[in-house]
Amino acid sequence: MSGILDCFQPPPPAECIQDGDKIAKDYRYWRIRTFYSMFLGYAFFYFSRKSFTFAMPALIADLGFDKGQLGMLATILSLSYGLSKFLSGMLADRSNARYFMAVGLILTGVFNICFGLSSSIFWFAVFWGLNGWFQGFGWPPCARLLTHWYSKSERGRWWAAWNVSHNVGGAIIPLLAAVCAMYFGWRYAMYVPGVLCILVGFVLINRLRDTPESLGLPSVGIYRKDEQEIAEAQADSENNMSAKQMFVEFVLKNKFIWLLAIAYLFVYVIRIGFNDWTALFLVENKGYSQLGANGCVSLFEVGGFCGSLVAGWASDRIFSAQRGPVNALYAGGILLSVLLFWLVPPGYALLDSAAMFLIGFTVFGPQMLIGVAAAELSHKKAAATSTGFIGWFAYAGSALAGYPLGVIAQSFGWYGFFLTMAICSLVSLALLMPLWSAGHSPQRDFQAEPEVA
Repeated sequence: MSGILDCFQPPPPAECIQDGDKIAKDYRYWRIRTFYSMFLGYAFFYFSRKSFTFAMPALIADLGFDKGQLGMLATILSLSYGLSKFLSGMLADRSNARYFMAVGLILTGVFNICFGLSSSIFWFAVFWGLNGWFQGFGWPPCARLLTHWYSKSERGRWWAAWNVSHNVGGAIIPLLAAVCAMYFGWRYAMYVPGVLCILVGFVLINRLRDTPESLGLPSVGIYRKDEQEIAEAQADSENNMSAKQMFVEFVLKNKFIWLLAIAYLFVYVIRIGFNDWTALFLVENKGYSQLGANGCVSLFEVGGFCGSLVAGWASDRIFSAQRGPVNALYAGGILLSVLLFWLVPPGYALLDSAAMFLIGFTVFGPQMLIGVAAAELSHKKAAATSTGFIGWFAYAGSALAGYPLGVIAQSFGWYGFFLTMAICSLVSLALLMPLWSAGHSPQRDFQAEPEVA
């Protein structure tokens, strides 16, 4: 057993490469390889997370569950995922990202298949909760890899490009699930993503590596000649804080992290609410077919793809790696796009599609950049912990978009659903505005305190 667990230990630094040309060549190769591996892996995490959502109408027809029961399953996944994301974040900062991410993806695939083999609400809840737990193994190692392989001056663009893996997975899974459910039954909408995730998990084991130093490369700050990265690395070399002290000082006592976390909760209510319930709304309220409704929801992910890339580029290029202004501007856009979708009358499919694209565009900007901000406003060695912490809040929001939002839709109709979405938009905007000028990690300030004394 100890031999198996040893693979999760972060590899020690290898002997430093002295040849400058080889360093440049190896860095280019490994940055690209790391990026496409993370991208592929996280897209398939999303496959196994959202397969149930888009099999939902067929499952209702087959087994007769109501919105409240299915919303409860979504809530269970969100709660288990959110808790796992937080706890695995603390582990991922001190683990080998290569195996951490791969094992999580393989096990989510296994439990997707187990869900498809079940028929009772009890076993659905058990297997979907376990799926959610191992879903939490996806984001934190990606945050670790993104902060170790890409420097702050470029990280917004790299993080944004990685983040659209959500949208690639999210755009394909509704179509794949609809086709599987239509021709083979809803169970195959669970089996097929599950098998694919297991296969991709083994690809991650082959492709990923943990940090540049584990391959004999210098830190990314030295490679990129990024002065802020180098300054923080130098300060960190004098830091003998334990993991608990890092968590307390750079996460729990960090006012920026708390504002980001609570804003993330409301952004996720909107994101998951529209992603999970819009297909059912379009079928029930606007007469769409299941395939047509899922096709419209796919535009949410297409919009998110574009919105993430624009947000990352704008934060790096226009606002000089400041994430706060872009987060606030996008939050205002969420409110406007939600109101637009709400006000489109039945029979205007083109407007529905345009509004769904805009909601995705505006939601995925802060969905991505709040994570970047949390990593950068904390500490490099607590990047997975801080993003895992705010992820816990995000999936509390996701849980609220499950059973509670299902009850609201059941009790107050779709008017209650859209009113809730508009209120969440306003609250997220109010929380993100104070972070407009938040610019750098408190790490340097904390390290400077002894010198002042």
